Amino acid sequence: MSVSPVKRQKMESALDQLKHHTTVVADTGDFNAIDEYKPLDATTNPSLILAAAQMPAYQKLVDDAVAYGKKLGGSEEEQIKNASDKLFVLFGAEILKRIPGRVSTEVDARLSFDKEGMIQRARRLIDLYKEVGVGKDRILIKLSSTWEGIQAGRVLEAEYGIHCNMTLLFSFAQAVACAEAGVTLISPFVGRILDWYVANGDKKTYEPSEDPGVKSVTKIYNYYKKFGYKTIVMGASFRNTGQIKALTGCDYLTISPKLLAELSKEHVKLTPTLSVKEAQACDLEKMHLDEKAFRWHHNEDQMAVEKLSDGIRRFAADAVKLERMLK
Repeated sequence: MSVSPVKRQKMESALDQLKHHTTVVADTGDFNAIDEYKPLDATTNPSLILAAAQMPAYQKLVDDAVAYGKKLGGSEEEQIKNASDKLFVLFGAEILKRIPGRVSTEVDARLSFDKEGMIQRARRLIDLYKEVGVGKDRILIKLSSTWEGIQAGRVLEAEYGIHCNMTLLFSFAQAVACAEAGVTLISPFVGRILDWYVANGDKKTYEPSEDPGVKSVTKIYNYYKKFGYKTIVMGASFRNTGQIKALTGCDYLTISPKLLAELSKEHVKLTPTLSVKEAQACDLEKMHLDEKAFRWHHNEDQMAVEKLSDGIRRFAADAVKLERMLK
């Protein structure tokens, strides 16, 4: 017996409804969460891998990575670097057994201002995936959205066919430059944008539609759709389900297990707030940014300058902690 659409709507959770309009991605390195919420894709970063690597369930992956680093030899620093890369890939390969789509694996944040270094490390990660039988079509390489990172993404996409996910994205200038570079996907950070405005302004709470992070992603989505850019917009770093629901219709949203759990228990009706049709009617004007224009426009956005540098420092610090643990 078939269920009427109206009845199905009543039964469906906010998470199930969201999946009709948006590709849901799990923001975690924890396999159990991925098994439970069945996202299409998954994203990892140094902070998530560090947290997962400390769980007893994943000790074998850590041991295998250390053994790999030792086997390749070289200086202690080289062994740790190789073990660290291997650990990211082992986690990614395990995650891919549980999802139909792609996993994002991050290049060391300490390379954020080294275009060639990022290109080399990205190619190395793709080679390591190949060694465990995973093709590059199932990987997104995460790069910091610095000017150097965006240009590394341009080269990796055009010359090597390596798909890139531009992370730590806070300014409209970063989004425009990423679109012009032809990268596969961007991850604008909704929650961290909100954090900055709460910390630096008089207003401490925002309605979802007025949330500065939500407004930032909405503007980027509208710009990309209005001018026909193929780059996927994936909202990231959410602080509450209100932000997520306010971006229903966005291409992708990457969501933590905690918020996935909350959405799976909510039963409110979701209607898409973002659509290609509305985007094409918006009054945004097309921009072109060379390096000088990019640096100027990005620099004009105090929030973005501060959050980008803070994000790089945090990911770099967690990479160092992960290396200490491997050591």
